[in-house]
Amino acid sequence: MEMTRVLAHLYLLGCLVHTLKKAATASQFELAGDYLIGGLFDIHHENERLPREKPESITCSSRPFILSSYRRFQLMRFSVEEINNSTRLLPNVSLGYKILDLCSDTQNFPGVFSLIAGNRFIQPWNDSQRATSKMITVVGSYTSSATLSVAPLFMMDFFPMVSYGAASSVFSSKKKFPSFLRTVHPNKDVIEVVLAILQEFDWRWVSFLHINDDYGRDGRDLFIREIEHTEICLGYTKGLDQNTNYSQVFQNMQSVRIHVAIVFAPEWTAEALIKAAIKHKVTNKVWIAGDAWSLHKELPKENGIENIGTVLGIAEPKMAIPGFSDFIHSFKARSQQDEGMQERFCSQTCNCSSPTAEEIINTDPSFNFPVYSAVYAVAHALHAVLQCDTASCNRNITADPHRILKELWNSNFTLLNQRVQFDENGDPYFGSYAIVFWNETGDAERVGFYSYHPSNQFVINRTKIKWHGNGSVPRSVCSEECESGFAKKLVGLHRCCFNCEKCQAGSYINNTANPYICSNCSKTEWSEEGSISCHQRVEDYMLFSHGGAVVIMLGALAFVGLAAAVSVLFFINYDTPVVKSAGGPMCFLILGCLSLSSVSIFFNFGKPTTAFCILQFLPFQFFFTVCLACFVVRSFQIVCIFKIAKKFPNILSWWMKYKGQWLVICVAFISQALLLIISYSAEPPNPHSDAELHPDKIIHQCGHNFNTILGPLLLKSLLVILSFGFSYVGKDLPKNYNEAKAITFCLLLLIIIWIISITTHQLYSGKSVQVIYAMAVLCSIYSFLFWYFLPKCYIIMFQPQKNTQQYFQSLIRSYTKIVTQ
Repeated sequence: MEMTRVLAHLYLLGCLVHTLKKAATASQFELAGDYLIGGLFDIHHENERLPREKPESITCSSRPFILSSYRRFQLMRFSVEEINNSTRLLPNVSLGYKILDLCSDTQNFPGVFSLIAGNRFIQPWNDSQRATSKMITVVGSYTSSATLSVAPLFMMDFFPMVSYGAASSVFSSKKKFPSFLRTVHPNKDVIEVVLAILQEFDWRWVSFLHINDDYGRDGRDLFIREIEHTEICLGYTKGLDQNTNYSQVFQNMQSVRIHVAIVFAPEWTAEALIKAAIKHKVTNKVWIAGDAWSLHKELPKENGIENIGTVLGIAEPKMAIPGFSDFIHSFKARSQQDEGMQERFCSQTCNCSSPTAEEIINTDPSFNFPVYSAVYAVAHALHAVLQCDTASCNRNITADPHRILKELWNSNFTLLNQRVQFDENGDPYFGSYAIVFWNETGDAERVGFYSYHPSNQFVINRTKIKWHGNGSVPRSVCSEECESGFAKKLVGLHRCCFNCEKCQAGSYINNTANPYICSNCSKTEWSEEGSISCHQRVEDYMLFSHGGAVVIMLGALAFVGLAAAVSVLFFINYDTPVVKSAGGPMCFLILGCLSLSSVSIFFNFGKPTTAFCILQFLPFQFFFTVCLACFVVRSFQIVCIFKIAKKFPNILSWWMKYKGQWLVICVAFISQALLLIISYSAEPPNPHSDAELHPDKIIHQCGHNFNTILGPLLLKSLLVILSFGFSYVGKDLPKNYNEAKAITFCLLLLIIIWIISITTHQLYSGKSVQVIYAMAVLCSIYSFLFWYFLPKCYIIMFQPQKNTQQYFQSLIRSYTKIVTQ
């Protein structure tokens, strides 16, 4: 801290010596007053940063002159004089100013120190210094880099600083810059307008060219952050300085096919860029100018500017400040009477007498209202501190800078129909932006606006914009938007560069949620190839009301009725030879089991449940096994009577003694019951929804594990083979008494039915499988009814002469004679 004081003292000493050598004449940079406002304006600009080996000040008058900054400088002078000439705001109090030509970010510290010095010394946190200094606020500076250099000197003592141009977002941090306010919108607001323009014209592939300093890098970072969740991609970005190779910049933009360039830079950097674009014959681009150069007066009239494309800009609305033109004309008239005017402020030589009054008035008016409102904000704060009324102010009150700061935060006044206020970050809570278009006459024509308060509103008149080329809105995309039903497959790092791939069937693309992935439909939904949504699958199963189901169920009911009728007929004719030869009491068991087997048919229809799935197979598997066991016994008995009894009489004797027929049936009954219990306990059949078979349907059917029903199927197959074998052996028995042939035919028909059923099952799928199975069951039970029982019924009813004991014995005797011959 002590070293800082020594350096500051040396700088001030040099300034004072320099001042004493100059004539004590009026100065553009100084005005005496009861209270002073400091001003920081870059009337000249140092663009090159040369290496230095020792501390040295800079002669700003030797650097390039910035006419627009000079206009802002004059506007501050006008604002102070206007306030002094008015008795309404600060009656009996005069405002003065000390303005510094801040042409360099790093070499203007002698002048900055003099603004905050008291009695030629800088003493932070010194109350006595505050009491002796007339300086109450500093207005400025213009660039963010310059402000970052000098602002900490003012922040350490909570000295108010009201900037009219420093837009970097870092200044919104009140922890680092507690006494900093600004009347210009921060970068985030400008980026918000840029984003609105890009979205309005659907430009998604852009470049961001910025000055390579704090202001430009802040704008770039904000832009990247803002577009993160949009469809806009930053294809190219470049920081610009005096050493930029513009030819390489344009080549890079051309290589990535970017047609929109956002230029976030002050006017001197933008001038170099646009002139280089004209020189290198860059064509057919859209240039979006930031608020720092969009109202440039010379560039729109530059020779060849029409070839580079279309220039849109973001600018503060042009606001005529009453009396300013008269002030400039009056000032220029006075200055011509004193050509030898020298400036008394340290190192201040304006060297700016060449621009005429008209040139000053007509130059770029950007940031003029921020300067005007900044000075008036200080005046209103002083008005509040001094407790002024319409007649006078209380001059006994000490207007300390920290008191001015407090009132600045509470600013709330109307200026040129604008309500001037600051938010909690010291940013302006007022103002708007105009959208301008550089027309053919070289003017920045207003084509829209973006307002912030009380709510954000964006309006642009497209018809006023004359686009380059064919007159239509230019396109700037890395990849053209995919057609409906196509997903974007990224190519490279940017989400805007992609190939289009059609979504497969069973998937869809939701462009709102994620346009890069085809989402799969749920199991209950389906979609065609290239879909943007899924459709609900139709639940498909064989309804009870289906025509095929009705016919099959009626057939099953008819079977039960016929079986019952046959049973009654057999019961009435129980003692006749035909009934006894058919099996006697076994006939009723067969007919009963066939009728119970038909129960399975009814559970093939309707939406499957676990109970339905069990009953769909269990009755037929169990009761039909008993039927097959009965036919095994019948075929064996026939063969035994006619073939085995004579050769092996003991077998017939044993069979008759132990009632072998019922023993076989019981064994088959118990075996199948055990096998079914084991298989169904291990893995019972369950409803199964097949979503793979048809894309638009869910087929509800019963799922069976073949391994679990293998045992019952093998037992049935064994019984069919035994029955078929025994009956086949007896195929040469008496023609009119050949029970074996009937059984053989029934079994052969049964085998054919299930071969057809299994084959059809492989060829067809879905609910038709249930119809096929139900039909196979129905045909199986009908085959025995028609080919085993109905011929016997026919004899009983229509050929009673054949249903006698004598007739059967004659057949047996005839067969015996034939066999013995």
